[in-house]
Amino acid sequence: MAKGRESKPHIGIFGRRNNGKSSLINALAQQDIAIVSDVPGTTTDPVRKSMEIFGIGPAILVDTAGIDDSGELGRKRVARSLAALKTVDLAILLVAGNVFGQEEEKMVEAFRKQEVPFLVVHNKSDLAPPDPSFGAELQYKYGVEVLPFCAIDPENLEDLIEAIRKAMPRTAYMADSLLGDLIAADDLVVLVTPIDNEAPEGRLILPQVQAIRDIIDNDAVSVVVKETELEKLLQRLEPRPKMVITDSQMFKKVDAIVPKDIPLTGFSIMLARHKGDFVHYLNGTPKIDELKDGDRVLLLESCTHQVACDDIGRFKIPNWMTQHTGKDLAFDVVAGLNDLPRPVTDYALVIQCGGCMITRRQLVGRLQPATEAGVPVTNYGMAIAWLHGIYQRAIQPFMNQPTTNNQQPEARSADQPTTGGCAAPD
Repeated sequence: MAKGRESKPHIGIFGRRNNGKSSLINALAQQDIAIVSDVPGTTTDPVRKSMEIFGIGPAILVDTAGIDDSGELGRKRVARSLAALKTVDLAILLVAGNVFGQEEEKMVEAFRKQEVPFLVVHNKSDLAPPDPSFGAELQYKYGVEVLPFCAIDPENLEDLIEAIRKAMPRTAYMADSLLGDLIAADDLVVLVTPIDNEAPEGRLILPQVQAIRDIIDNDAVSVVVKETELEKLLQRLEPRPKMVITDSQMFKKVDAIVPKDIPLTGFSIMLARHKGDFVHYLNGTPKIDELKDGDRVLLLESCTHQVACDDIGRFKIPNWMTQHTGKDLAFDVVAGLNDLPRPVTDYALVIQCGGCMITRRQLVGRLQPATEAGVPVTNYGMAIAWLHGIYQRAIQPFMNQPTTNNQQPEARSADQPTTGGCAAPD
C-alpha cells in the first residue's frame, strides 16, 4: 500500500556551493522549480519540492545550502543542511571536478551516523568527467559508485532515477498495514471518534481516516461511533467486535463501557506501534511516575494547528500529568519540526504525538537525540493511557507482535508489580 500525502519519501540533495544542486532538482523534476544562479550560496535554507518518481510515487526533493558555506551565517546554513538529514530517506551527495575533500567526508560520516543511504553523483561531467581513479577510490572507501551526470543536459536522467529507485529504502514509500496482523477478513472493528471543538469541521482527523482505510484494505468491517453512542451500539452489535480503537482522550470512559474480553487501544498507540519508536516508548512511559519537582517535560507535535482552549498537548496532558504525579513540572511544546527551545538533556521526559503527518524516518530522527542521550520518550496515547490507569489494556493488542523496525516488544509479566495506578494485565 503506497504511503499517503503525509508521508512521502524525502530525498536530500547535498554538496558544495555551485555544484549544481538546484540544477539537479530541476533536471529530476523536468521543470524549473529551483532558483539557479552562478552566484555561490543562492540556496540558503533547505527548500522542499514535490515530484513523482515512477516506481516510488510522490516524493519530496530537499534542496540544501552548500556544505562548504563559510562565515558565521554560512555555518548556520550548514547546520540546517545537516539537520535536514533527520527528515530524509535517501541522500544524494553532489560532487564536481573530481573533488572529494573534508566537507564530503564529513557528509558521508553524517549519512552513516543517521543511517541514511546515499548516492554520489558527479555533476558537470560534460566539463570534467570523473577520473577512473576517483571513482575507484570512492568505491573502495565507501562502497558506492560514482554516477556521472550533467544537470544542464541530462542525457542519462533515467540512469539517475533508476539509481534512486534502487537505493531508496522500500519502507520509505511502502507502508506496512496498521492493523493487518491483528484483524482478518470480515472482522468487525469499532472506532470511537468524539466530535469536539478540536475535531476538524466536517471531517475526521487523519489517524481515524487511516484506520478506516486500513480496515477496508484488510477486507474487514469498520463501524464508526461517537463515545456517547458506544454503549447502545455494543448492546445490539453482532458479531462482537474484534477490537475497539478510541481517541485517547476518551480512554477512561470507553474502558468502562467496553467488555474486558474485547481488545481496546487508541489511535495514537496504533500509530506508535506502526511508525513510532515503540520499544523506547514502552521503556519510557513508566518513567512518568519517576518525575520530580522542577522536572521539565517536552511535548512534540509533528503538525501545526490552531490552538484550542483545551488543546491536548498544551493543556490536557500537562494537567493530567500534574494531577497524577502531584509534582511541580514545567512543560514545553514544540510544533512541526522546529528547533527545541533548549538542549534535549534539559528534559526528564519527551512525549511525541502520533506523527500522522510525518514519515517514520522523520519521527524516529526527531526522537533520536533524546534516545541517544538516555532521555525517556513516550507518545501521547501511551502517556494518556498510563495517566488514566489503563495502560496495560491499551498496549496489550500490540504486545508480542513485531514492530515496524522488527523489534519485539516484551509484555510486563503478570506477577510484576504495576506502577502509577496502571491496571494489571487482563
